[in-house]
Amino acid sequence: MGATEGKIYKAIPCIMGEINAVGKNKKNTQQGFMYRGVDDVMNAINPALVKNNVFIVPEVIEQSREERKTAKGGSLLYSVCRMKFRFYADDGSYVEAVTTGEGMDSGDKSTNKAMAVAFKYACFQVFCIPTEEMKDPDAETPEPSSPNKKDNAGTDKRQDNVPEQEHIDCVKINALREKMMKKGVSEKSVLEYYKVNSFDNMDFKIWKDAMQLLDKYKDVA
Repeated sequence: MGATEGKIYKAIPCIMGEINAVGKNKKNTQQGFMYRGVDDVMNAINPALVKNNVFIVPEVIEQSREERKTAKGGSLLYSVCRMKFRFYADDGSYVEAVTTGEGMDSGDKSTNKAMAVAFKYACFQVFCIPTEEMKDPDAETPEPSSPNKKDNAGTDKRQDNVPEQEHIDCVKINALREKMMKKGVSEKSVLEYYKVNSFDNMDFKIWKDAMQLLDKYKDVA
């Protein structure tokens, strides 16, 4: 860990809010599974890094290499790299992340692949990069809900007795952000979905709808 105070601690949350979701758009041709490529991650984070004056410095802490045989009798080089990444702000403050990457190649690319994998997961973990966007409103039909119960005076009894047009407070904003992180949904996608420019401008009705919609998402692994 670097200095206890500095711009990096403000820059990282800003970057988190600007990164779009990174989906599994690449396919492993040999084993048939879908995955997120390191180039997808780089393309997703680069604009936010530049905007917030943050850069990343890698360092190989440990490396091991061995030769393995393929099922057809060929040779593969298998590399494991334990990497340390420093995320620097322009005032010299930084945070560190240590991850491990593995890579196999029949030529001279196994170390490169291992380093790329370590970098990809360091970025995913430091910036909590979302893996799924909010769905388009036309993509689903909400389940019917029962009418709000009314008291004897005929007024609605709403959750927390909060007027629906009143802006939410920091407690509800933090609760929404925690649920978004748990579900792997980006702040940008939520704001775009509800057409508001910040959570500070979100009213209780939108907040409640967003919390209920996020409950339908699976938790990220």
